Amino acid sequence: MEVKMENLNRYIDHTLLKPEATPDDIKRLCQEAAQYNFYSVCVNPPYVKLAADTLKELNANSVKVAAVCGFPLGASTTSAKVYEASEACDNGATEIDMVINVGLLKAGCDDKVKEDISQVAKAVHSKGGILKVIIETCLLNDTEKTVACLLAVDAGADFVKTSTGFSTGGATTDDVSMMKELVKDKAKVKASGGIRDRETALAMINAGADRIGASASIKIVSE
Repeated sequence: MEVKMENLNRYIDHTLLKPEATPDDIKRLCQEAAQYNFYSVCVNPPYVKLAADTLKELNANSVKVAAVCGFPLGASTTSAKVYEASEACDNGATEIDMVINVGLLKAGCDDKVKEDISQVAKAVHSKGGILKVIIETCLLNDTEKTVACLLAVDAGADFVKTSTGFSTGGATTDDVSMMKELVKDKAKVKASGGIRDRETALAMINAGADRIGASASIKIVSE
C-alpha cells in the first residue's frame, strides 16, 4: 500500500493521555489537530467535552474526538467501563478505545472477556459511536493475541488495537500483520505505542494498520 504524504495525516489519532496533561495542553492538542487535519484527537474522559468544544470553536469539523475507557489497565468492572464509555459519547466522543481485561484473558476466561467487550460495544453503538478494543499485545503470546482479536470481533468491536503505550511495549509490524489477518474485513486495526516517526508509521500502515495512534503526530507528518 502506498500512502501519499498528504494522506498520512488522516490515518492519525493525535493523542495526549499523560496524567499530567492540563486543559491548556488539551486545547493545544486540538489546535494542532485542526492545523494538520488529523483524523481525531484521543484524550482521557475528563477532557472529552473540552476537546469537542475546542474543535467546534476552531471549525475543525473533520477532526473527531476519541476517548479511552478502562485505561490503561483494563481492570475496571464492566459496568464502570460501560458508564465511562457512555458518558464520553454524551460529552462529544464518537470513538472509544477500551482496554480488555488482560488478566481474565490470560486466565482463559473467554466468556467474561467477550461479555466485557460486548457490553461496552452495545453502549457505544447505541450512541452512534465506534469501538476500538486494545488487547495490549506486549503482555500476550501469539495464542492469546489470536483469542483476543477473535473475541473482540465476535463481541462487536469495530477495531482491534495493539497497545495502550503505557505498558512494557508498543506496536510491532508483526503484531499488526497478524491482527489484520485474523480480523480480515470484520474489523479494522489500529497500531499504537512507540510510533514516533514517519518511517515507522508507514511500516505499520503497510503491515495492515487502518489507523495510527501517536503523540508524535506532527513529527510523523513533517518528516
